[in-house]
Amino acid sequence: MAVSLENRRAMVTGAGGGMGRSHAVLMAERGADLVIHDVKEDGALETAEMVRSHGRDAHVIACDIRDVSTFTAAVAAAGRIDILVNNAGVGGARRRVEDVTVDIFDQMFEVHVRGTFFATQAVLPGMKERKDGKIINISSIYAMGGSDLASHYAAAKSAISGLTKSWARELAEWRIKVNAVAPGFIVTGMTQASNPPEKIAERAAGMPLGKFCEPMDISYAVAWLACSETDLISGQVISPNSGEVIVGY
Repeated sequence: MAVSLENRRAMVTGAGGGMGRSHAVLMAERGADLVIHDVKEDGALETAEMVRSHGRDAHVIACDIRDVSTFTAAVAAAGRIDILVNNAGVGGARRRVEDVTVDIFDQMFEVHVRGTFFATQAVLPGMKERKDGKIINISSIYAMGGSDLASHYAAAKSAISGLTKSWARELAEWRIKVNAVAPGFIVTGMTQASNPPEKIAERAAGMPLGKFCEPMDISYAVAWLACSETDLISGQVISPNSGEVIVGY
């Protein structure tokens, strides 16, 4: 039987497509109501309809996560949030160090790091009051093994891993569990924009388990960390990556 998220309400940032949409729809299938955030309203509304097709409620927030005051006010108006999935992000676009401008660098950290930080800050009052909550941050294998063509992306994702471990310690007093999922390479619109088809094919051929992860493979990990079966797991980074990157003890 699939893990249940009945009577839970989750917010997924960057849920207008790709992995974020996959996370939202799977959690709806498993019984959760959703708050759908994305900078693109059309994508967020499409995801909301998919959520509603599973008989679940969907509330849409359409704004730039970098606009902290607007985003925070919208989260406050959205009501109770039991589960937060910090998924919003931008791709590294295979840029070498000398190709990263100040604007590109700032956007990377503003979306990934500042977005994750202040989205979490926005949901904490309710979670602390209820003494319960799940925060699931989306990191990357590049935070585990580095990247030869996206150091700014790897650095931002590494910061998210650091936030995950720090918050797990800080928020344990309120029984708020904080974990991260570090996806391997997945073919989505964002990764296709950063990688030519021949590079994608070459990388697929070298996967130890013979294939790329699909967005749903990552969503399974997210939904598992969101459920009550993982209430004693906190401060961990789980990486579905087809065996491409293996770290730890």
